[in-house]
Amino acid sequence: MSGPELWVGVLIAGGIGALARLTADRMVSQRLVGPFPAGTLVVNGSGAFALGLLTGLGVSANVAVLVGTGLIGAYTTFSTWMLETHRLAEDRQAGLALWNIGGSVAIGVALAAAGWALGAVI
Repeated sequence: MSGPELWVGVLIAGGIGALARLTADRMVSQRLVGPFPAGTLVVNGSGAFALGLLTGLGVSANVAVLVGTGLIGAYTTFSTWMLETHRLAEDRQAGLALWNIGGSVAIGVALAAAGWALGAVI
């Protein structure tokens, strides 16, 4: 697959990923109410796991673009993560802001590695 088919596939997968992100973030945020952006942490962590899994599975280049870039790229969010961290700092929640950065990175790396390891044995 190349050209227009790939672009349309990424467009559709991106739309699905964005809707999945909205749904997942809302579900988590409704259950874990408070200043910490747990919804974004869950979304980005599960996205890191999914990308690790794709890598471990050794999917084709087209699948990597469609699922990795389209679906998971639209599902995860760096900009929201940074905005929420900035808002925590503005609200004088420096400890939570630092935990959001360090914890998110550590959790993301660990989940990506776990996904890769799982994909490598499947």
